[in-house]
Amino acid sequence: MKNPVKAKLKAGKPSIGTWITIGHPDVSEFLATLGFDWFVFDMEHSPISFETVQVLMQASSFSKTVPLVRVAWNDMVLIKRALDIGAYGVVIPWVNTREDAINAVRYCHYPPKGVRGCGPRRAKVRDPEYFETVEDELLIVVQIETEEALKNIDDILTVDGIDACYIGPNDLSMNLGIFRQWDHPKFKRALEIVLDACKRYGVAPGMHCSIDNINDALEMGFKFCAVDSDYKFLLRGAQEAISRIKYWSPNN
Repeated sequence: MKNPVKAKLKAGKPSIGTWITIGHPDVSEFLATLGFDWFVFDMEHSPISFETVQVLMQASSFSKTVPLVRVAWNDMVLIKRALDIGAYGVVIPWVNTREDAINAVRYCHYPPKGVRGCGPRRAKVRDPEYFETVEDELLIVVQIETEEALKNIDDILTVDGIDACYIGPNDLSMNLGIFRQWDHPKFKRALEIVLDACKRYGVAPGMHCSIDNINDALEMGFKFCAVDSDYKFLLRGAQEAISRIKYWSPNN
């Protein structure tokens, strides 16, 4: 197992991916032709199941796009199952304390470093050297989504094994009481806190972005950045097409 996304981030280079939420293999297959570094298959806020995520991974496996999974929670069983179906790493929501971060890392690794059960199935079938390489190549990303996480940022990012952290702007701004007020000093300060801490501890900072702000995020220093998602691409493309129809009259 070789994880080019982890290598890029360790070298200080930006890595760009997108979010997959639609449970049809055509979606991941078509998007995989575009050259994204990674997909995050979202199991927190989308309805897709483990069976579906495996099919979506298989549909995009012809490409170099690295499969990652955002699990529904910082849970040993959910993380284990995501890795066993072939994820090269996990994005773990709601990591607010050092204990949360320690558990996230432990759940990802086999003993003696962690507590992951041994039965990787698809991951091992696809890679005969899986056991020899996985401990070094897994990408572990923790989400910084709350004011509590900001206060504990040093404690979280100093946990050995955290490769990147990831800001979900909607969650973070909502938890700060300034929902979607991107120009609010409190939100801007939150971004600075994360960027500064990541620089101190050698962790890659990440953020969910839109096509409208991803370049700004990269210029600020964010490295692990998603641009939009499958359903947003669908809506954006349809909206652009509709806007060009001369006599279009919405039926709603």
